[in-house]
This record gives sequence, structure tokens and C-alpha cells, in this order.
Amino acid sequence: MSNALMSTYARLPVTFEKGDGCWLWDTEGKRYMDAISGIAVCNLGHAHPAIATALCEQAHKLVHTSNIYGIANQQALGEQLTALAGMDRAFFCNSGAEANEAAIKLARLYGHGKGIDTPTIIVMEQSFHGRTLATLSATGNRKVQAGFEPLVKGFLRAPYNDLAALETIAKHNPEVVAILVEPVQGEGGVRVPEENYLAQLRALCDKHGWLLMLDEIQTGMGRTGKPFAFQHSDIQPDVMTLAKGLGNGVPIGACLARGAAAELFKPGNHGSTFGGNPLACAAALAVLDTMAHNRLHERAEELGLRLLTGLELALGEQDYVEDIRGLGLMIGIELDRPCGELVGMALARGLLINVTANNTVRLLPPLVMSDDEAEQLLHTLTDLIADFIAQGK
Repeated sequence: MSNALMSTYARLPVTFEKGDGCWLWDTEGKRYMDAISGIAVCNLGHAHPAIATALCEQAHKLVHTSNIYGIANQQALGEQLTALAGMDRAFFCNSGAEANEAAIKLARLYGHGKGIDTPTIIVMEQSFHGRTLATLSATGNRKVQAGFEPLVKGFLRAPYNDLAALETIAKHNPEVVAILVEPVQGEGGVRVPEENYLAQLRALCDKHGWLLMLDEIQTGMGRTGKPFAFQHSDIQPDVMTLAKGLGNGVPIGACLARGAAAELFKPGNHGSTFGGNPLACAAALAVLDTMAHNRLHERAEELGLRLLTGLELALGEQDYVEDIRGLGLMIGIELDRPCGELVGMALARGLLINVTANNTVRLLPPLVMSDDEAEQLLHTLTDLIADFIAQGK
């Protein structure tokens, strides 16, 4: 690995040079099954022809102008996304962290508009919202924050999936203006809340005049079996953030809003040099078209159930397995011990997985995975975990 790069990642000893669907090939020609999709980014798999075609055609026409002019692809993407999500307006940026920054700024504008001096956002323990100063301050992981103090003020932390804690906060904190929450916690260990959790949050926000802001950066774009995870519940958020799978690897983020939240930003309040440029929006439009044409959110639901059932049959009775959980193709296998070594062991066997929250294997396979590939993933992974345990890890 090059010494010219800052040491921001403990990189694995492999470099990939090409991909196709669920598969990647390294510089030595070895093939790997990608069961994490670039961390929930390449939902359509690698080198999808529709994305490649859209990028090539757009690059031959126009890559960038500026947001001080109209951008036809951006307008089309905004219309399609807001219609799909039941929202009113969209702001486009370059990443999930930037999308969450926009949401945080909306909440502060909203609070100041109500005469609140210190608008405060409730965020959750074990959450992850990004690595900018504001979003790492919102994140519920001390390791992400360490060394970057002083943190940004204006956040109150509550346990995830605990409505009673939020009601207590509401009684004692009149400056709260919003809740920012992941419908399923990804970095926190694929934590799936109770079925009525989002509905309860919606009711609480309505009662107190708060904004319900959903971080769908990992859960969105069909990952959980619906176009957006909140659609498993009969609710609408006030603000929703997207990125990751929106561009299938091309950097793009979005902050969607409805109602009063959609009218808060005025010219000069916020912006982005590259956000929503013609190239990135062309990729996102191709993603939306491909997902709709192939009903990929339904495929994610079907394949997720297949994998969860298979994992439960193979591992559910093992003493070393604490829990197997997930929603669509967002799956976690929690072990009774730290299991970070599994990542390197899997790599040696041609499988890319991820371990989060120290003891949870996270699977985020492409939505285009075939039944045979899913079976291969299932057998390789269950054998791998059994070998890991047998070695006394």
C-alpha cells in the first residue's frame, strides 16, 4: 500500500481492479464474492451496464456547470425521488454526512423560527451519522468522536428503541426540535427496532411539534425490502437523508423534506459546489429506473428472508450465536465474542464481509444476487463461523 495516503483506514491486503455483479477480482486475478456491496453502496452490483451507459453518455455531454443554473438531471431526479418517498423537496449533495449536515441545519432553522435559542436534536446511542464535526457529534459512538473535541453542541442522546426515555426527555427539555434516527441501526450492529417504533416516534414528534428526521443512508434505496425503510410503517418523516445506494458508487447524497421543513432553506442558507451535478444525477436516475423496472426492493425482501431462514437453520441453535436479525438484505449475526478476525479469514476464502459493533457479522449483499449466489454465501459463511469457533477464537 502507498505511503502517500493518510492512514485513515486499516486497509485489508487486497486491491480490486474489476467487478461484475456480486463479484470482484483483485490485481492477482483472484475472485471474491462481495457480500457488503461497498458498505451498502453498490446495490445493483458492480459494473452494472445501465449505470455505465448513463455515465458514459452524460460524460460525453456535460459533467458540471454550477447550481447557480438549472440542471435538468437534478430536477428530474428531485421529482422522481420526492414522488417515490412522498416528500416535497430535495437538496442534493455528495455524501451521507453532507445529507445529514443539511438535515441538522434544517432542524436548527426550524427551532430558531419557533424562537428557541438553542435548538436541540435527540439522537440515539450506538447510532452513526457521519464523520464531519456535526455528524460525528450526533453519532452515538465514542470511538468516532475521540480526539475531535470540542464537539458540536445541540444534541441529546437516548437509548435506541426506547420510547419511555424519549418521553422523559420531552418533559425536561423544552428546546428539543427534532429526532434524528436510523430506521435500522447499521454500524450499531444491524439493530432492528420494534415494529411500531417509527409510528411511536411519529406520534411523539406530532405531539411536541418536533421534526422526525430519518437517516436512510444505509437503509434506503430498496435495501430493507421497501424503497425506503420507513415504508414498512404507515408514517411519513419530515426529513429523510439518502446516499450510498443512490448512485451505486457515484458520490451523491440527498436530503428530502416535506411540509414546513421543505420551505426552510432560502437562497444563501445552504449549498454545494458539486451536489446534484449532471453526472451524479444521471447515475442516480439510472439506479431508480433499474430498481423500478426489476422490482429490486421486492427481490431484497425475498432474498433477505431466504438468507435469514438459512442462517437460522444453520446457526440458530449454536450456543455461540446470540442473535440473527435483519430486514431485507441488511442482516446481522451477533456472536457471543469479538469476531473481527472473521473479516480476514473470509477474505482468504474469497468472501467480503464486515464486522460491526465488535461482535456482529454484517451482510449487505447486492440486491441483484442470484439464488445460487445466495446459497454459496450461506454455505461459505456458516462454514467460516464454525471454523472460527472451532479454533477457539
